[in-house]
Amino acid sequence: MATQRKKKNITDEQIVTWYTDFCMTNGKKPSSVYEFSKQNAFEETDFYKHFSSFESLESEYFSKMFHYTLELLAENKEYLEYDPAQKLTSFYFTFFEMATANRSFVKYLLEDGTLPLKNILKLKQLRLDFLNYVKTVLDAPLKLDNEKIKSLQNKLVAEGAWIQFLSIIGFWLKDTSPNFEKTDIYIEKSVKAAFDMVYNVPVESIIDFGKFIWKEKMGDAFTSNK
Repeated sequence: MATQRKKKNITDEQIVTWYTDFCMTNGKKPSSVYEFSKQNAFEETDFYKHFSSFESLESEYFSKMFHYTLELLAENKEYLEYDPAQKLTSFYFTFFEMATANRSFVKYLLEDGTLPLKNILKLKQLRLDFLNYVKTVLDAPLKLDNEKIKSLQNKLVAEGAWIQFLSIIGFWLKDTSPNFEKTDIYIEKSVKAAFDMVYNVPVESIIDFGKFIWKEKMGDAFTSNK
């Protein structure tokens, strides 16, 4: 019986592609790294050169999306001249363009029927990457001399941005509008409302964002009753 020749010089991108294909074709992850590597004709040890487990691969998948987003933004010379709100909005638009291009797999990873907490853990590395990013983008709303309080304020601003990011992910996962145009609206209104709330007097933009959310909730309720 002929043995299958093993592939050489396996890259992490190849492994992620094979893993995505397996999950999308079978509706589940491989039962073991051994099975997965054998099916794709590469050495099991090659998998461990890049990932410690399927879980680490999934976490790294979101982290790679994040870093590729920053690479694309860096190619735009105008991005460097943007104010913080414009930079954050551009980040969201670019990130979700990539997410949409891989929507089936992203939805599989975040809606695979397991406990919600387990799915959130897949975003652990993405969270760390994002927090480091927003600390370079967002300004502290108050100028303080006390370093401990200043550090706490910066942390709260960054964590608030992460919560906003999670809310956009949740909205995008449920968005059924053509080309996910409602997610774009959600991004614009939520960023404007957040900046008004933190840096300015919270007035019209927050009310406008609230109306948008209410309208979407009412639409969902109406649709679910059909």
